Amino acid sequence: MFTGIVEELGEVTAVENLGDSSRFRLRGPAVTQDARHGDSIAVNGVCLTVVEHEGDEFTADVMAETLNRSSLGALTAGSRVNLERPTAVGARLGGHIVQGHVDGVGKILDREPSEHWEIVKISLPADLARYVVDKGSITVDGISLTVVEACSGHFTVSLIPTTLALTTLGNKQRGDLVNLEVDIIAKYVERLLAGQEAEK
Repeated sequence: MFTGIVEELGEVTAVENLGDSSRFRLRGPAVTQDARHGDSIAVNGVCLTVVEHEGDEFTADVMAETLNRSSLGALTAGSRVNLERPTAVGARLGGHIVQGHVDGVGKILDREPSEHWEIVKISLPADLARYVVDKGSITVDGISLTVVEACSGHFTVSLIPTTLALTTLGNKQRGDLVNLEVDIIAKYVERLLAGQEAEK
């Protein structure tokens, strides 16, 4: 489990096409401090498994399903990525509960800079709209954010200077893709309510 508090802005150093999957090599001095084979690390919000670890780099295999359902397929050597290790039991939950399971891909539609923050408008796939509410939580490229406004087909988030400086959202431009993970609690509530309706 993750919390959506990005630990560092890492970099893809190599991408190897394996046919039905890809192997990524990524640099992240902070997240590799205690990395071991089999550990999980979230890359732009996608939970990946460490295959190899050497120095400040690690490799992870990404299957076709993940490449097709996330924006990881667009990454190349030199791409910057948000990195986060799983939260430790007993640690502060600084963001919200994040699984690292991408629900869909959004697109940066607009950016409105202000003196101390920036409003970013992101497209929202129709099948995810029911889980996104004003002032609710959403994960964008692995970053725990609060929804400012949930609209038909899009939502907005407000980014503080720290988020702009320390994550990929500081450099994303109009048209760039981002991974979206909606609040898991909303999905469980929906499933439970659907089950109750079916029993009536």
